[in-house]
Amino acid sequence: MRQPRLSSVVERRLLVNYRVAPEAAARLLPGPLRPQLVHGYAVAGICLLRLGRVRPARVPEALGALGLRSENMAHRIAVEWDGPDGVETGVYIPRRATASRLNAWAGGRLFPGAHDRADFAVHETPDLLRVAVAPRDGGTRVDVTVELSDELRGSELFADLAEASAFFRSGAKGFSPTRAGRHLDGMELGTDAWRVEAGRIRSTASSFFEDPDRFPPGSAALDCALVMRDVPAGWRPLPAMTTGRGAEAVPAVRAAVTPSDTVTA
Repeated sequence: MRQPRLSSVVERRLLVNYRVAPEAAARLLPGPLRPQLVHGYAVAGICLLRLGRVRPARVPEALGALGLRSENMAHRIAVEWDGPDGVETGVYIPRRATASRLNAWAGGRLFPGAHDRADFAVHETPDLLRVAVAPRDGGTRVDVTVELSDELRGSELFADLAEASAFFRSGAKGFSPTRAGRHLDGMELGTDAWRVEAGRIRSTASSFFEDPDRFPPGSAALDCALVMRDVPAGWRPLPAMTTGRGAEAVPAVRAAVTPSDTVTA
């Protein structure tokens, strides 16, 4: 089935980011993906995304209010791979969850990416965001509280907000495993209105990053948070990517690079 392009508004996109030991991240990746490194670290995190006005791209913007609205979560690892024109960058998404029954049914069928059902508890003010997620199958629970900040502070990955923004903008292509597990579904986010704000993490709990089987003690540390709000965005399906081997195999890890080596303007 040909998958449609979608239009939407990113009402809220909260990125909670971790510095991860490259070998720990590599163990979670299927080939041909490998960790994208910044200052010797892999970059992984949680995306807590509320989409509004979701509709096929051909539907006029004036009818956007009739589109769908949903709360969603994705765990992400920044990756690179060898494309036909050189090294490409994006994210690998080992797991997605959604509050939407429709998204759970349609993910991997009508649009890329299988989604599990989850319950979301959200509290938002102009200066504070709290999102708690409890998947219905009992896995990958998340509870994050972030307050907005005038600048990015304390990150060991990025010197400032501009550098962090450029890095994540370059990772617009996302790939996730299919239900059958033989290839990766792909989706690319596009917007002409990209803008992010800095956040300060007040508290976080993540059963994904706190799992010692995935991340041995000391191999994952909180780094920073970013917030995107009220940004119009489109979503374009990408050709499926064939996996070369299972995630239990450890791909080769490239030498460390600086953010200036890995981002586009």
